[in-house]
Amino acid sequence: MTEFCEQVNPRVLLEMRRLRPFPEMLRVQKSWVAAHEKRALVWLAVRAPRWIGPDHLTALGLAAQIGAGACYALAVWNKYFLLGVIFCLAMNWLGDSLDGTLARVRQQLRPRYGFYVDHMVDSFGALFLMGGLALSGYMHPWIAIGLLIAFLMLSIQSYLATHALGEFRLSFWRFGPTELRMLLAIGNLALLWKPQVHFLGRDYKLFDLGGAIGLAGMMLMLVFFAGENTVRLYREEKIPK
Repeated sequence: MTEFCEQVNPRVLLEMRRLRPFPEMLRVQKSWVAAHEKRALVWLAVRAPRWIGPDHLTALGLAAQIGAGACYALAVWNKYFLLGVIFCLAMNWLGDSLDGTLARVRQQLRPRYGFYVDHMVDSFGALFLMGGLALSGYMHPWIAIGLLIAFLMLSIQSYLATHALGEFRLSFWRFGPTELRMLLAIGNLALLWKPQVHFLGRDYKLFDLGGAIGLAGMMLMLVFFAGENTVRLYREEKIPK
């Protein structure tokens, strides 16, 4: 009710907002490798040196994604930089996936800080990764831009659902960030062997075809989950007649 009450001192409302606990949310993670990944992350978190903190891992994840984008950009001159992308993807998985697990294992949770920083880092990382792909010569720039836009729109949908429904979805149709990293790493190995593919009577760049399929899938996910959440919220908040 404090949101609707006029405050004589505006600092009172600001202080109440500041002290209000971060709402509990249900983390929805149903990807193919989620169970095995969780066990591995807990194992690593328990054994991590004390001098390594969650913020160090978050920084590692961002640096690795920037490095992956840089390696893609450099691959236009030397295709073996694609192997560097695979290494950077592995380091990105370690930093991006382990930071939250480490905070939970050590009981050092900062929910609002962690949620905000982690997802801003993901957004900047996606910008660098897709920017590198656009410069690599292995993917048409417009497809890379489309993938970036689709990623950001899916992220917006997920963040809005977190606020409106109390559910934070980490995977869509059994695909999460780890599966996408694995597909991208396999794709890089395929690029070293066969950068062009024959499909429906025409030759295409491997990543142009794969990127177009991925873009179509991401937009389908966006429309499906946006529609599903809209219908759910409409039913939960029906106006009494």
